[in-house]
Amino acid sequence: MTNSALLVMDVQRDVVAIADDGSGYLLRLRRAIEGARASGIPVIYVVLGLRPGDPEVGPRNKVMANVVRAGLFTEGAPGTEIHPDIAPRQGDVVVTKRRGSAFSGSDLDLVLRARGIDTLVLTGIATSAVVLSTLWRAIDLDFGLTVLTDACLDTDPEVHRMLTEKLFPQWADVFTVEEWLDAIASR
Repeated sequence: MTNSALLVMDVQRDVVAIADDGSGYLLRLRRAIEGARASGIPVIYVVLGLRPGDPEVGPRNKVMANVVRAGLFTEGAPGTEIHPDIAPRQGDVVVTKRRGSAFSGSDLDLVLRARGIDTLVLTGIATSAVVLSTLWRAIDLDFGLTVLTDACLDTDPEVHRMLTEKLFPQWADVFTVEEWLDAIASR
């Protein structure tokens, strides 16, 4: 039997404002979070946070340089907060990362290993960024993986579809939130 954790990644106020397409994403994600909690599966939030002055952002990293230019993800800024519709509860772990992957510049691996977690259930914004980069790193670290397709969101629906339908099934179990909830209820 595996020990799973649900990762809720980069669902921060500014990110939701940019990416939310009005399809009910936050409602589906909240349903996954509530289902995980009801099943005793830990919920771990991952946020991107940069120190004031951005000392961790080098000039050759185009993605992070664009983030800084846009004024996003400064620790303590209101837009960097986890969206209130899916806010953490007492006892939930919040991990701060410094790059795309949930493992990059964070203590996520330490938190997971300390809790004996060997399987990750991935959710978040954006499918082509944090979800993809976290999935790749988790594969290298030998974690079991599940991706909840409708609890992931991307600003490019075609990229989201290609990743969730073509690539992710090669390396992870891929479910909708409802399919996953049915699966964990039957175990």
